[in-house]
Amino acid sequence: MAAQRSRTGPLAAMAPGPRLPRSFYARPVLEVARDCIGCLLVREGAEGVVAGRIVEAEAYRGPEDRAAHSFGGRRTARTEAMFGEAGRVYVFFVYGMHWQLNLVTGGVGEPHAVLLRAVEPVLGLDLMAARRQMSAGRRELTNGPGKLCQAFAVGAGDYGLDLCGAGDLCLAEPPRPTKVARAPRVGVDYAGTWAARPWRYFEPGNPYVSRAPRATLVRRR
Repeated sequence: MAAQRSRTGPLAAMAPGPRLPRSFYARPVLEVARDCIGCLLVREGAEGVVAGRIVEAEAYRGPEDRAAHSFGGRRTARTEAMFGEAGRVYVFFVYGMHWQLNLVTGGVGEPHAVLLRAVEPVLGLDLMAARRQMSAGRRELTNGPGKLCQAFAVGAGDYGLDLCGAGDLCLAEPPRPTKVARAPRVGVDYAGTWAARPWRYFEPGNPYVSRAPRATLVRRR
């Protein structure tokens, strides 16, 4: 994959790959969900740099997927980003207190997205801990989608952000190969038979995975 921006400073010591290009996201959502495991989520801001390896993600494939916000072709101000260009951010607010970070995938008009559920912190742990108001050494730092967003200062202002541009939030290629397993998604029992689909991808054995189910390993292409 071609680099869209070179990196220097603290991230260079981690030897990550370049910022992922739009072609990474403009693919079927199940492929993107699988392949983002092990990639680095990076945010560079005035407060400093935070980065973490993505260790858990879920695919949502509207309009037929009953678990997706875009089920039935629902197109509102809230879901509009899902219908747009791949490589954009879709964020939403849940339980009146937590943001959730999603990667828009597929083609324009296909309301598909990947929810990032957990990362393993690798850089900027003290800044993440300050944002989370807790110790930097605890697995609860980023072992859930709401926790991840708080640690990375993700919120309403990131709606529609271009991960492939020059913004301060991006995904970078994984620094090392990663095993990937899959299981049913979390908290979607209302979706009927769609709840049983194994569209949750994660790194088996990683302590930052939010929930550790019985897993089936999958192969990368």
